Amino acid sequence: MTLKDDLTAFAQEAGFAKLGICRPDAVPELPGRLASFVDQGMHGQMGWMAERMQWRGAPDVLWPAARSVIMLAEPYTPEHDPLAVLEQPDRAAISVYAQNRDYHDVVKKRLKRVGRWLIEQVSGAEIKVFVDTAPVMEKPLGQAAGLGWQGKHTNLLGRDLGSWFFLGAIFTTVALTPDTPEVSHCGSCTACLDICPTDAFPAPYRLDARRCISYLTIEHKGPVEPELRAKLGNRIYGCDDCLAVCPWNKFAREGRDARYAARDDLLSPPLAELATLDDAGFRARFSGSPIKRIGRDRFVRNVAYAIGNSGDPSLLPALAPLVDDPDETVADAARWATIVLKEVSP
Repeated sequence: MTLKDDLTAFAQEAGFAKLGICRPDAVPELPGRLASFVDQGMHGQMGWMAERMQWRGAPDVLWPAARSVIMLAEPYTPEHDPLAVLEQPDRAAISVYAQNRDYHDVVKKRLKRVGRWLIEQVSGAEIKVFVDTAPVMEKPLGQAAGLGWQGKHTNLLGRDLGSWFFLGAIFTTVALTPDTPEVSHCGSCTACLDICPTDAFPAPYRLDARRCISYLTIEHKGPVEPELRAKLGNRIYGCDDCLAVCPWNKFAREGRDARYAARDDLLSPPLAELATLDDAGFRARFSGSPIKRIGRDRFVRNVAYAIGNSGDPSLLPALAPLVDDPDETVADAARWATIVLKEVSP
């Protein structure tokens, strides 16, 4: 057994489904790809993508002492059909990954456990762990480490993982044998592109975040463009459509951690109920959830759009208090939704 074999075994014992290794400079084309994406404005309001681009596009610059990047996959595969709630217009559709505990906290603790093990095995070893909160582009590194490939929807998927998994990274000064990079196995399939409600993919393997529902409901501040509001449907936090239709999900690993299993109150909550949340109620309901980070106002804005898209005039009373909401974006969304519902009211 080599150090890498032992590391893989320990990572699986710690809860990860798969481990892969690459060099920090394994994706030399990354800076150019990132610069092109930003130059075209496809990052929208995500100014953090343009910041520290020299680190984000070049992991070897982020930490020059690193000699290996250990990429780890942790499944959160849902036990239910995530598309079923889209047929319930009076209910809210919340992305699978956000239906329970914040994965950042869960994955980071697991990464630190694996990292500590490596430090104990190799004298003088140093590590840094990352889970979406630093200028690290995990998906290209995950492909370079052989975990999977970035599909036509730009998300990482694997032949033995499917679509539903989180990525974590451990940068280390330990030189480990890299794995063979994965290549695309999408073939002629375009299921993920065809299902996108907002046509957010100008071409296969390219995403315009400005039209992506996950971006619009989570990252975008202020009013959503009128032409896109109706396309949100009842999705109030994220979107799983392109992940859910991927044929490779027949090989998806079962989620092991109960903290990712959907909470009953987040599986398909009533829109009318969510519309009543004030700041205190929002914070209480979403304590420990990734949803908490977008704040009450952006969340209720999304709820108002969803109510407008429901086609159900019986939800009009839920909008009435929001029309005069202190937050102008919420009030604008409520007024828009009220007009839409009154147009369909008999």
